Amino acid sequence: MDPVQSAELIAGQGIVGNANQGGRRQVTLIEEEVWNELMQEVGASIPPSSRRANLMIRGLSLAESRGRILCVGDCRILINGETKPCERMDEAFPGLRAAMFPDWRGGAYGEIVVGGLLTVGAPVHWEAA
Repeated sequence: MDPVQSAELIAGQGIVGNANQGGRRQVTLIEEEVWNELMQEVGASIPPSSRRANLMIRGLSLAESRGRILCVGDCRILINGETKPCERMDEAFPGLRAAMFPDWRGGAYGEIVVGGLLTVGAPVHWEAA
């Protein structure tokens, strides 16, 4: 979960070099705003990489997004569900797991439907229905 400036996403597979390839959980996402709220709530200042998600987005809510297509740069990600926090979150900081459980605060997971190269700062938006 090392921060990088760019990553290549492959449709139907996942992020190049990532352990999770194929299936419905090719990529995991968190929201920067939610992470910052969580840190204030639990009184922590741990890095977002502690969440162990692949992508951090800003300016868009992931809550209740199952079935929607997230556009990140030229890539498209089908959101398949909510990422529930595991016990590793309490290893990162006590109380973090419970704080993440409500309202999709643990983020989302999905599969890549259109791949491409992502760079930090790529625009994000929901695909029109």
